[in-house]
Amino acid sequence: MDLLSIKNPSFLKGLNYRQLEELSQEIRNFLIEKLSRTGGHIGPNLGVVELTIALHRCFDSPKDKIIWDVGHQCYVHKILTGRAGQFDTLRQYKGLSGFPKLAESEHDIFETGHSSTSLSAAMGMAIARDIKGEKFHVVPVIGDGALTGGMALEALNHIGHERKNIIVILNDNEMSIAPNVGALHNVLGRLRTAGKYQWVKDELEYLLKRIPAVGGRVAAAAERIKDSLKYLLVSGVFFEELGFTYLGPIDGHDFEALFDNLAYAKKMEGPVLLHVITKKGKGYKPAEEDRVGNWHGTGAYKIETGDFLKPVDSPPAWSKLVSETVRKLAREDERIVAITPAMPVGSKLEGFAKEFPERFFDVGIAEQHAATVAAGLAAQGMKPFLAIYSTFLQRAYDQVLHDICRQNLNVFFGIDRAGLVGADGETHQGVFDIAYLRHIPNIVLMMPKDENEGQHMVYTALKYDDGPIAMRFPRGNGLGVPMDGEFKEIPIGTWEVLRPGTDAAILTFGTTIPMALEAASILEKQGCQVSVINARFIKPLDEPMLLSLLNKNIPILTIEEAALQGGFGSFILEFASEHGFHHAQIDRMGVPDQFIEHGSVDLLLKDIGLTVENAVLKLQDLKGIKQKRA
Repeated sequence: MDLLSIKNPSFLKGLNYRQLEELSQEIRNFLIEKLSRTGGHIGPNLGVVELTIALHRCFDSPKDKIIWDVGHQCYVHKILTGRAGQFDTLRQYKGLSGFPKLAESEHDIFETGHSSTSLSAAMGMAIARDIKGEKFHVVPVIGDGALTGGMALEALNHIGHERKNIIVILNDNEMSIAPNVGALHNVLGRLRTAGKYQWVKDELEYLLKRIPAVGGRVAAAAERIKDSLKYLLVSGVFFEELGFTYLGPIDGHDFEALFDNLAYAKKMEGPVLLHVITKKGKGYKPAEEDRVGNWHGTGAYKIETGDFLKPVDSPPAWSKLVSETVRKLAREDERIVAITPAMPVGSKLEGFAKEFPERFFDVGIAEQHAATVAAGLAAQGMKPFLAIYSTFLQRAYDQVLHDICRQNLNVFFGIDRAGLVGADGETHQGVFDIAYLRHIPNIVLMMPKDENEGQHMVYTALKYDDGPIAMRFPRGNGLGVPMDGEFKEIPIGTWEVLRPGTDAAILTFGTTIPMALEAASILEKQGCQVSVINARFIKPLDEPMLLSLLNKNIPILTIEEAALQGGFGSFILEFASEHGFHHAQIDRMGVPDQFIEHGSVDLLLKDIGLTVENAVLKLQDLKGIKQKRA
């Protein structure tokens, strides 16, 4: 079949089993070939080919609502809904999103990029359906890893209580980004081994129906037998106790089993959970054999060998630098403990986990829990390092504020993927952390200019004893600068003059420092001496240096790869106002008040005007620079 000719999923209803198997293989080949060039979430998508086909054959999208939890496994869905021709642009600037996108298709009925949201969204849609008297199926698809998220468990509890007609598809591949952890994972493990329960129950029901009716005692006894059998064969009966009809587990690559069980689920009243076992990466050997998460989401790769196409001799990844520095320091300080919410691979904590298994905790997809676990550790004199992506830390805001900062507990946050991250787009751009952290009392917030300063900041953070401290750092690799052999503490709240100047000043930090230095160099050729300051402590500010600049009455430009609203530049404006500098010449550059879509970081920066050229123009337009130019 020509996948490019697909317009909508209705054609699936006319295919036989052989044709469906052929289509599955064509889709797998297509994904392996396309993603070898663009990169993307190949493992999750190869695992849901048959499941996605079955859902679109058994339900009528978009009338029926198929909701993808996290959404990174929606590539097959996109192919079946007419978007195969756009896959050369996958995750690229102005191209096809790697997640569900309302603007792309009527079949994408809910946008997502974070875990554990689908069940709550499904409940909302089911409530709206019933209030309006409409008739359609609501079908959230959630993975076993996402099911460990507290939000998913809250939704299960509510759905079961309200008895809404929702068909939950539990896509169980025994692994999310990293191997799953927790007691619930063990429950699913027992369910996987109890696959004959549904078959035995159905057989028993058939036999009981053949017993001549001799009164209520037999019927009551039959129900007791079925219940006892259920408890015997399915340890805990977790989902049925929550109010769901549990079906499965079934083979998620077997069309007959999928069709039969989906048809049965559609006839049931109340919430149903269909437990489907799939193989992540199915059909591509390197992805199938991955047990640590390397093939969850990838860059480009060689199809024949599975080798990733990475730059040769590139500087170390920021995640690796930070985690390995923590690991070195943990050898000298037994109080240091590392915590991650299901991202040991992305946060490069495998080495720490191997060397200090008793001091490493992957808590699963549970960011709120991770933050308060860190608070509990700190309350007992430990030194917790919470490795977490900027976009995921958003989910633990109350715990950061209420449990950590309010109690002034000594937690070290390693905020990974701070700033623009590129291909994953709106849900993953780490541009809000400054705005949602800097207003919280007690917290220290910093960002290094390079990996050498980064290792010293990690050292500083783990030597700091006066409360919570956070270091944000970007996705990708460092700059390749020489590394000092010994760690040193950086005085809290101190900035660094990288380039002196008397006519204007640029205050910036992290990834935008090269931009500031280049702009200053251009302006020097125009006769303007611009100071570039590494404002490495976003909070607290270096008040003596900032007061000195304001007293000189020179123009100040702030640059940040973060949201302007409530960001570092806003902090400078607030400081100037509070100290009576009401006529200070201050301008700001940063991420505007919008969600930033996917694409290469360089193109995104250009798109939002965060460029050297604009920095030069802003300084030229400030009072004093114009006079110097003239």
